[in-house]
Amino acid sequence: MDDTHKQSQKLQSNEEVIEELTKDLESSCIKENKNIISDVDTNSTNISGDSWNIINKEHDEDNSNNAQNIDFSEDINEELLKNRELSLTEAEKEALKDKAEELKNKGNAFFKDGEYIQAISVYTEGLQTCPLAYNKERSILYANRAAAKTKCQTEKDSAISDCTKAIELNSSYIKAYIRRAQLYEETDKLDEALEDFKKVLTYDPSHIEANHAVRRLPPLINERNEKLKTEMLSKLKDLGNLVLKPFGLSTNNFELQQDPNNGGYSVKFNQNPR
Repeated sequence: MDDTHKQSQKLQSNEEVIEELTKDLESSCIKENKNIISDVDTNSTNISGDSWNIINKEHDEDNSNNAQNIDFSEDINEELLKNRELSLTEAEKEALKDKAEELKNKGNAFFKDGEYIQAISVYTEGLQTCPLAYNKERSILYANRAAAKTKCQTEKDSAISDCTKAIELNSSYIKAYIRRAQLYEETDKLDEALEDFKKVLTYDPSHIEANHAVRRLPPLINERNEKLKTEMLSKLKDLGNLVLKPFGLSTNNFELQQDPNNGGYSVKFNQNPR
């Protein structure tokens, strides 16, 4: 069997694997007809870029009933890639990098047309092709795949994982931080979102979205924390009443008083509470 035939068989095997990974995603993705190519990076040398808009929430909700939970966070086996590259020459690695660039551009075209399943599949093939030594190229493939996954209702956690991988490969990747921050906020992880927006400002102090976010999120976080505190105290009160009931008491018999001098609390017992 000649080398050309062997390579053809290997390529077919990769395609079959990718098809298997993506065949069940169609019903969980949203197709849009408008031009949204700015959501993904098109140039491997320009990786900071501007922020992108997560798809309209109402449109998300309309399609949520058809979503299926497919996990793509573990589909790139870097150990296998590392073993493969041990036998590759520098010229062969460069050729694979160029092939991955072509796949990225193909994925971008699918993304532009709203074909997010196909985009995810092709970006995945690009990640399986691109040698591990090319961190920036791989980081863009991960970030672009995250953008495509975001259009799928159940893939936000997996998209966050892809953003994280992109950041690990390039710690100053502004667009990946912005994407992850938006996804964190979409999934109610407000503290994490705030940290990512702050990180963006360390690289670009004039970033408009990040500047707005670091002012907008703290009040929302405080409001959420107060709500959680109220809910927790209510549950503790219910538990306390359950324990005290056999003794003819309730939590109303006990009053917390704060010391204005040191801010500490003491408990006062009332025999006949109001």
